[in-house]
Amino acid sequence: MKRLGIYVHIPFCAKKCNYCDFYSLASGEDEKKSYIEALKREIKEVSKKVSADYQVYTIYFGGGTPSIIKADYIKEVLDVIRSYFQLYKDDFYPEITIECNPKTVDIEKLSIYNEAGINRISLGLQSTDNDELKLLGRIHTYEDFLESYEMVRKSGFKNVNIDLMSAIPNQKIKTYEKSLNEIIRLDPEHISSYSLIIEEGTPFFKKYSENAPLFSELPSEDEDREMYVLTSEKFSKAGYERYEISNYAKEGFYSRHNTSYWDRVPYLGFGVGASSFFGNERYKNMANLKEYIKKAGIEDIREEIIKLNLNDAMSEFMFLGLRKTIGVSKSEFKNNFTFSVEKIFGKMIEKHIKNKLLLDNGEFLRLSERGLDISNYVISDFLLD
Repeated sequence: MKRLGIYVHIPFCAKKCNYCDFYSLASGEDEKKSYIEALKREIKEVSKKVSADYQVYTIYFGGGTPSIIKADYIKEVLDVIRSYFQLYKDDFYPEITIECNPKTVDIEKLSIYNEAGINRISLGLQSTDNDELKLLGRIHTYEDFLESYEMVRKSGFKNVNIDLMSAIPNQKIKTYEKSLNEIIRLDPEHISSYSLIIEEGTPFFKKYSENAPLFSELPSEDEDREMYVLTSEKFSKAGYERYEISNYAKEGFYSRHNTSYWDRVPYLGFGVGASSFFGNERYKNMANLKEYIKKAGIEDIREEIIKLNLNDAMSEFMFLGLRKTIGVSKSEFKNNFTFSVEKIFGKMIEKHIKNKLLLDNGEFLRLSERGLDISNYVISDFLLD
């Protein structure tokens, strides 16, 4: 059996957040309905190119805000996936996740998600401070989040992720620590914790480029570092294991969706602007909603198709695998590429071990605590020409 991941992009939002660089937009009901029909066409057509020995063990609805559309639409898409792909059968698999924003879910929607087989909810919180939420452009308050979280639990979901953001303009250590304490009190199974990155093409980037006063109030490098350390310490004490640079989970609740990316498991991205990794190719769908609706499942909608060579594949194996706290398996590297990892990356490995940024226990190469702090620097060294 070959594992396969599926990502479904729902691009619709009530309002684009100030930091968001994903393809998303507001839209009317007719366009949403047409989009779902296009999605179903694409899924049917792409399935013809996938052999029967692939089994889907993770499905992820991301956005945008997937919970902003009718729950019946989500169920329809899942029904088509089940009809045209073989799903892995187990007590828990496949993991089926949907991203939800507060104020966009209710008991009826959650009930339909349950009936459709969704077994994991990812709630976008970002902060428990209402001033910070407003600054980020979120449409909800912390009180709205608590109401949605309670509904999710009452609806029977036992695998919930909460997103948290640090290094927000004007954010203080004290307010961030309050967010950490509040999330721990809520006791989710999984927490994704990220520092704000000001991405090109976002409202924040425009203001940042214009030297808006807001961005003179970004936390200092020392404050950002203190938040980073505080996150790891508090979640660890509360029983969460850090299994990847930005992700923490209770035992048994690692995100299958996330780990499939870092393990280079093939995945198919459906929807406008969605990315895929399949057949040793990485590619993206066109990022134009009207054209996607017109052409999906009828014409080739792929763009930026990159055929990976051996160096590309070996580099990916290293820089994706090093994101995991367990690190990179040396035996798996050799099984995949014939060569030992030392033969290909010996100088880089020796350099980072000497600088105490990389650790080698004989089977796994992994980042040290210091290495995790400056992971981008270390990981970038494993890119082959």
